[in-house]
Amino acid sequence: MITKLANRSLLKISGRDAQAFLQSQFTNDINNIDPKSLNINAYCQHQGKVIAIVWVFMKDNAFYISLPSDVRDIVIAKLNIFKMMSDVIIEDLSSQINQYGLINENIEKSLNIVNNLSLFTTRKSISVNNDYNLWEKGCIENNLPEINLKTSEIFIPQALNLDVNELGVSFTKGCYPGQEVVARMHYLGNPKRRIFQFVSEFEPVIGDSINVKDSKSLKSSGVVIRVANIDEKYHLMATFEINHINDLIYLNNDMNKPITIVNA
Repeated sequence: MITKLANRSLLKISGRDAQAFLQSQFTNDINNIDPKSLNINAYCQHQGKVIAIVWVFMKDNAFYISLPSDVRDIVIAKLNIFKMMSDVIIEDLSSQINQYGLINENIEKSLNIVNNLSLFTTRKSISVNNDYNLWEKGCIENNLPEINLKTSEIFIPQALNLDVNELGVSFTKGCYPGQEVVARMHYLGNPKRRIFQFVSEFEPVIGDSINVKDSKSLKSSGVVIRVANIDEKYHLMATFEINHINDLIYLNNDMNKPITIVNA
């Protein structure tokens, strides 16, 4: 299946200092980028909260960043602040290059994201399946998190499972914004929240809360970060309190809207 990712932007990062610059900004090891796959990263603020999850790949001696369009301006502004006098050029190629999400497809020069999901970029238009919900469901099933404007600067990378098998965080690469907080949690703490998948008969939107009756959290027990509507059923990805995976779970603090966890 091929879906156009019309809600994603694409930045080109070039210049003599591009690689070292990105290495200092993102959570994963840019120096280990594989030509056949992309590098999943969190871009954090100083408290370790994730501003955006970005996909980084390399082509023709330049780096490219694929990211949700609604956090594009925030990411560009932050990159411009940190580049200072570095030889780094940031270009927005979103209107020039199309991005396509592939599920179980083999297209030459596509880049593996995780498991059966890949990214293909081209200046041409190609035939696609226009049901974006199928792509979202594929991402949910593969535990691939996303952050948009509603959920930006809320979670540390561990709450998004980015530390699991170092999917999006390297703990040996060196410094980046928020690195001390992220490393401290890794070495000294245990995350109270992780990503889980849910199904619901009630319509959620990104940023909705997931609650349990007995949670002691001052905030909601969970937050919805991805949604797919398939066959009149809603598939959700949410960060959720690990201690409550066996409790009665409901949407938006409404006990008349129970939802079911599917991968506890």
